[in-house]
Amino acid sequence: MKKKFKKILNSNLILPILLTINFWIKSLIAYTFDFALGVSSPLQVILLLINPLPLAFVIFLLPLLIKNLKMRYITMIILAVAESALILFNVIYYREFTDFMTVNTILGYSKVSNGLSASSINLLKPHDIFYVLDLIVIAGILIYQFLIHKKNNYLTQWYPKISLITKKGLESIICVSIASFFLLLSFSEIDRPQLLLRTFDRNYIVKYLGINAFTFYDGFKTVQNKNINGTKIVKNVNKVSEYKKENYLKANPKYFGIARGKNVFVIHLESFQQFLLNYHFEGREVTPFLNSLIKNKNTLSFDNFFHEVGQGKTSDAETMLETGLFGLPQGSFFNSLAQNNTLQAAPAILSQNGNYTSAVFHGNTAGFWNRNNVYKSMGYDYFFYNNYYYLDNDSEVGYGIKDKLLFGESIKYLEHLPQPFYAKYITVTNHFPFNLDKNVDDFPLAKTDDQVVNNYFRTAHYLDSALAEFFNYLKTSGILKKSIIVIYGDHFGISNDRNKSLAPLLNKDPNQWNNYQNAMLQRVPLIIYNDGLKGGVNHTFGGEIDVLPTLLHLLGIDTKNYIQLGQDLLNPKHNQIVAFRNHNFVSPKYTFYDGTIYNTIDGETLDPSIAKTLEFKNMQKKVNNKLKISDLINNFNLLRFYTPVGFQPVDPIKYNYKNQYDKLLKQEKEAKINNPSIFIQKSHKSTTENFHSNDPELIENPEKLIDPPSSINQSNTKN
Repeated sequence: MKKKFKKILNSNLILPILLTINFWIKSLIAYTFDFALGVSSPLQVILLLINPLPLAFVIFLLPLLIKNLKMRYITMIILAVAESALILFNVIYYREFTDFMTVNTILGYSKVSNGLSASSINLLKPHDIFYVLDLIVIAGILIYQFLIHKKNNYLTQWYPKISLITKKGLESIICVSIASFFLLLSFSEIDRPQLLLRTFDRNYIVKYLGINAFTFYDGFKTVQNKNINGTKIVKNVNKVSEYKKENYLKANPKYFGIARGKNVFVIHLESFQQFLLNYHFEGREVTPFLNSLIKNKNTLSFDNFFHEVGQGKTSDAETMLETGLFGLPQGSFFNSLAQNNTLQAAPAILSQNGNYTSAVFHGNTAGFWNRNNVYKSMGYDYFFYNNYYYLDNDSEVGYGIKDKLLFGESIKYLEHLPQPFYAKYITVTNHFPFNLDKNVDDFPLAKTDDQVVNNYFRTAHYLDSALAEFFNYLKTSGILKKSIIVIYGDHFGISNDRNKSLAPLLNKDPNQWNNYQNAMLQRVPLIIYNDGLKGGVNHTFGGEIDVLPTLLHLLGIDTKNYIQLGQDLLNPKHNQIVAFRNHNFVSPKYTFYDGTIYNTIDGETLDPSIAKTLEFKNMQKKVNNKLKISDLINNFNLLRFYTPVGFQPVDPIKYNYKNQYDKLLKQEKEAKINNPSIFIQKSHKSTTENFHSNDPELIENPEKLIDPPSSINQSNTKN
């Protein structure tokens, strides 16, 4: 053993080993003191400890393939500087934006510098010296040798004493190092399936694979996207333009402009499926509030409304609701393209067509699904994420603070928004695996062989209760009458592989369960409330892609000039073929799901020869073409070549989600005459007293409703 160790010390492997250890130590310092990676299990701890090693060792081994001794050393020094810079710049960037630097960010340094505050020097901390200490030592040695002693052979004068490893041996070591990285990736995939396909949070890639892997992966995706964006642009723009003209539907005159100038609330129901409505379990309604809301004369609901998300799930739903475009066939549009694409999203459209102020309220971290960057491209004025609420052991569940806390604690921000406003709420409590303590909600658990199914009804009941509390606030504060409320489910909660466990609760035979039932369970709620809406239950088949044109028409904004792939659900001529992201579809006549055709009315399996009929072929052609057009727009960033009349493309650099409370109060003061906030309309009296909740957290700590957390202006909330 001693001989082998001595042999390594006397070989040219020693310098790559030392540089790798040096990079490893720096990475661990960053993981410990600067990056909030959310390590939550022993396996994640182990992966975090070892993930910097494989790729770093490969990087520092590669210069050994260079024959020229001096160039070998120089290359190693350059790589050491680059690796140190990579960590340090990411640390500083993370402190300012709670995110990691992408390749596009690095290439667009001038834009980054504009985004960073002028006082970025204040972001530095004492322990940052460890990120550059080795560079200072190297620089000192080089200055001493070249400038003082004026020798240029220091780098090579001791190297002849070292035994050189053979090229074959070096290649073997590199292969072993690469193999160890893929082993690391395999264990990461076990803990976080589809880690690289569904890159919903950059923190995850760094946590599992390290900063080098994240940078390489992001670089690969960037090159891939640029290669796509550089071809056949004109031809594709023409295709999109033709599709827009052929598929545009006018607004229904009975509904057009009925909510003109009103505040808009879009409430995103996490993992909430249509079958929960009017469902009773052990004599209790799962959703008593939503059941009553649907019966309200001012409520319009859709019982054949389907989610259309792909691997991006929640972010895909947001993509459709905000932009009228689908997500991608693989991965998340939010994470791969949206940040750098030109978008024509609801916040910008409403800002330019009605002077709307826009805000998102969400109890998760800012960088999840890359929201802190994508929302800037959409034109959102404000993004109130988890650090703008009180965080403690009892406030969070799963992917953010509990929904009742979100609604309650958001009011102190909401009431200061200049009106009219466009406010989106993203709930999280009803999220897989649907864990919620009995002391939070006492709704009984189901008794199937699947605990996820058992839990689902309790978290759904809690979400319904949270909605009831928020609606009561809107009503008692007087906001409800001057607002339109859009409530929708983003995607399924119970996945297809668990539906057989769910079947008995739906009075279905698990042994007779097939893909028709799977397709029907992709229904999610769409509920629109507006005073004087002429409500009722609408049986039109539609999907999430149709919400934006429907909402804009209700607000009196014609969508003719915008490229949106959905159609107004309130137009009797609405195309009722609902395209799923995987090219399956549902229509009033046929349901096509994973190769089988069903009669939509009764679920009967139809003869495969139906697929050869002209009617079915036309349906499938429309689905395929719709998805293809969306992919062309997204992959080629085609909206940069199409600007609607009167629309100004969004410049993301103008948006910054730091110190938002101060910014909000300043904007409120400036806009108080033409666009008064609720607070100003109430003669500078807060409406927080109108919110009442049975949540123990808010009962015991009523100050949470009134005062923002003391940390909101600190650096850990800057984005």
